[in-house]
Amino acid sequence: MKPEIHGKYLLFLFIMIKNNGQNFHVKLPRKETLISNISLPEDLVQIQAYLRWERKGKQMYTREKEKASNKFNNYIEEYEAARAELLEEIATGTSVDDIRKKLTKKGGQEFKDSAIHEKTITIPDDLVQIQFYIRWEKAGKPNYSPEQQLREFDEAKKELQFELEKGASLDVIRKKITKGEIEAKISKPPQNKRYFSAQRTQRKQRDLMVLLNKHSVKSVEGSITVEPKPLTAVESFAKKIDLDSSPVMNKKIYKFGEREVLVLVTKSADKIKIHIASDFEEPLTLHWALSEKAGEWLPPPRTVLPPGSVSLGGAAESTFSTCSFDDLPKQVQCIELEIEDGNFKGMPFVLLSGEKWIKLNGYNFYVDFSQRFKQDQKDAGDGKGTSKVLLDRIAEMESEAQKSFMHRFNIASDLMDQAKDTGELGLAGILVWMRFMATRQLIWNKNYNVKPREISKAQDRLTDLLQNTYTTHPQHRELFRMIMSTVGRGGEGDVGQRIRDEILVIQRNNDCKGGMMEEWHQKLHNNTSPDDVVICQALIDYIKSDFDISIYWKTLAENGITKERLLSYDRAIHSDPSFRRDQKDGLLRDLGHYMRTLKAVHSGADLESAISNCMGYQAEGEGFMVGVQINPVADLPSGFPELLRFILQHVEDRNVEALIEGLLEARQELRPLLLKSSDRLKDLLFLDIALDSTVRTATERAYEELNNAGPEKIMYFITLVLENLALSSDDNEDLIYCLKGWHHAISMCKSQSAHWALYANSVLDRTRLGLSSKAEWYQRILQPSAEYLGSLLEVDPWAINIFTEEVIRAGSAATLSSLINRLDPVLRETAHLGSWQVISPVEVVGYVDVVEELLAVQNKSYDRPTILVAKSVKGEEEIPDGTVAVLTPDMPDVLSHVSVRARNCKVCFATCFDPKILADLQANKGKLLRLKPSSADVVYSEVKEGDLADSSNLKGDSPSSITLVRKQFGGKYALSAEEFTPEMVGAKSRNISYLKGKVPSWVGIPTSVALPFGVFEKVLADKLNQ
Repeated sequence: MKPEIHGKYLLFLFIMIKNNGQNFHVKLPRKETLISNISLPEDLVQIQAYLRWERKGKQMYTREKEKASNKFNNYIEEYEAARAELLEEIATGTSVDDIRKKLTKKGGQEFKDSAIHEKTITIPDDLVQIQFYIRWEKAGKPNYSPEQQLREFDEAKKELQFELEKGASLDVIRKKITKGEIEAKISKPPQNKRYFSAQRTQRKQRDLMVLLNKHSVKSVEGSITVEPKPLTAVESFAKKIDLDSSPVMNKKIYKFGEREVLVLVTKSADKIKIHIASDFEEPLTLHWALSEKAGEWLPPPRTVLPPGSVSLGGAAESTFSTCSFDDLPKQVQCIELEIEDGNFKGMPFVLLSGEKWIKLNGYNFYVDFSQRFKQDQKDAGDGKGTSKVLLDRIAEMESEAQKSFMHRFNIASDLMDQAKDTGELGLAGILVWMRFMATRQLIWNKNYNVKPREISKAQDRLTDLLQNTYTTHPQHRELFRMIMSTVGRGGEGDVGQRIRDEILVIQRNNDCKGGMMEEWHQKLHNNTSPDDVVICQALIDYIKSDFDISIYWKTLAENGITKERLLSYDRAIHSDPSFRRDQKDGLLRDLGHYMRTLKAVHSGADLESAISNCMGYQAEGEGFMVGVQINPVADLPSGFPELLRFILQHVEDRNVEALIEGLLEARQELRPLLLKSSDRLKDLLFLDIALDSTVRTATERAYEELNNAGPEKIMYFITLVLENLALSSDDNEDLIYCLKGWHHAISMCKSQSAHWALYANSVLDRTRLGLSSKAEWYQRILQPSAEYLGSLLEVDPWAINIFTEEVIRAGSAATLSSLINRLDPVLRETAHLGSWQVISPVEVVGYVDVVEELLAVQNKSYDRPTILVAKSVKGEEEIPDGTVAVLTPDMPDVLSHVSVRARNCKVCFATCFDPKILADLQANKGKLLRLKPSSADVVYSEVKEGDLADSSNLKGDSPSSITLVRKQFGGKYALSAEEFTPEMVGAKSRNISYLKGKVPSWVGIPTSVALPFGVFEKVLADKLNQ
């Protein structure tokens, strides 16, 4: 083909031969190769590229393009396309000068600011592109608009041109640029004024009712009466042994399909008895030994062998017999062994049925003699108020779930359909199970090796299901958020695999292939877990402290990891870290990068990790180590990336007010995206959870600042935390009304309204009621499931008892309650309010005792009803047995442990703000007083010893009888409020009449009319009604 013939493609075909039924299509070389001798000034290419972008409507690149390539590559493609267009025009005979006149006229200006004069030496585009990338990286990898990209490319070229003018050759520039030695002068991009200044976020004005979440919720199993499950034959046998034997040290029932095996250990004097029973129909033989340490098989002494036993060298075999209990549902085989206490630590065994060996998941059974059975473990009960069927299934699957996180997350995914179909009680069951796991109450890994990428893939599957059901079940979004906060984000393939690969690179690059690092490496390969985030942080802190080993153990301890836990891993960590000083910088750099990898899988709600996942990041591969490319979430609000950067810059600030404002603005901007479905919804949810958590921790950091703050500032912080709570709550209508009330109280305070404190106190009381309602909802939904499932899984009783309290205290409700307590005395003093805050209003009679602090007597048992006057009550104490009332000048919040206990146990609990009243109560030490609390006051009086029988809290029989006097008809069928008297109407009607003239004019009193006593009987007695 002749060069002068111009075309884009050559079309041809062979007879009867086509390319998959189509003509062959061959792309011809670009024309610029035919006219390479033409010099085209770069400033013209830039103008043409800008005009192309304008013609296309100044479009932003689509998400599909972003997936295929980053924005930098998109810009280069557009730039080269502009060059090709100009070269085509030159090839038709148009001169460069004509093109310049045409472009500058079309562009409306000559682009003097960005014009680059032609030089005798042309800088290759690849060098300009590298310098452009370096500038982009140093600027924090911002999302440039096409117009900004053109300017940045121009600046990159100017920097290289300056190097040429200084006398550097292109070869020297190439060497310097690849090492990053050419200075890139970066000015920070202008901040979006709509969002924030350098110091403060500019909050948008929004209608608070837009935050309203109100959905009807129905629990499928809530109204179902669950019949108690009959005991199996083995359970009945165990119950009889429990009743007939000595204290139980160890008790377990293993399930094999429909068959069960019981192992029960009791102790009496210096003897240990081991009872083993089963409902297998085939005859059983016990193949057993004793051990002084786990895994050891020692032959039992002949003196402890049951009759008919056979010694087999390192073990013994004993035959089961039919048990002697007659009233069991079916026949049970059993055997009893008795050994001296203290000689051995445990007993390994297997069962033999015919020629079949029965083991526990492929491993030998092992009875630990040193283990103490939890005597105070509650009975599981009937599961009332729970999704019992689901919880029973979870308990059945726990032995499989404890093999690894991969197993647990996959089982949780399999159970999600059943949970969501059951409603809020089903989701509460999943939450309780996952929280028991997250708080290390359940086994994380047991005799199973699993790759990190398999764990992250299982996490990814579970979080995908959670994000989908979050969209389809809006009435349960709060529960879904709480479940997600206990589970890491996970990720497909490369994200999890990098955990496995990157530790090897760290060891290789820093020459630390032995000792603790090798033991940790083996644990990471075997079964990575959230503990690895803590271990990594402990190593970083240890290195930063100039290798102070106490700092390593301090970080571990603060996050719940002990030496014993490190040794308990399947791949135990025995050694302390030990590094050379020359390894310091490299380890800090590499472990810092590794922390992001670990958090990407295990810490979905970590703020920095959550922001990285939404904004996108890239981790380069190295050798066998895979690279990771996380793309930014599409369609984020305008200015949102800058807002997140502001948060990260100020997250450690001592003065947190501006930070909290930024966090809440980010949550408000994020909220519309959380209400619709998207394939990256879970990343947005994890970000929102992280922002929520950071508001709480930042506010707690501000407590010291608020100690001497005025009421206006405390009220402002209350509005911030209340807004945060409303954003995270499902049924938040009352919280929003409280938020409106606080905003109005602040405006009244600023305008120095005479009644601002009274108004603020009324809002405070309403907020307290809202918090109490929320606490009661948590208690009703979560605690029954925690108690039932916790008992089935043998969770520590203390963890079960405080389960709901800990959930509440991990959220913004507890922070809000603390702020309210700080404001309450200020308002009382300003508004001249009463002397009491009653937390649990129960009328009682008891003997007064005065103590310094409730903590000092919490384990005491009083042998007579006691009213404790305690100077200090922190909120975490137990109420001593025999206590009928606790009075204190302290202000534990309404959600504290002691407040919840008082209400549940019907103990009077109140705070006294008047030192004189408190001193009078203390002066009555040893005397018998009667307390009569109302909603805002406590009336007390001395009681004679002979009047003890009149007190309901001092006797167990039924209350004394009372005499009712029939009210007589007064002659009027209806009364106005002015006519209300005790003889004519009840207390409710009289209270309305009493309020007239005693409340501010802006408080409206409803018009009231009442039917007096006796009207009903009078009307019925009329002859018309006979």
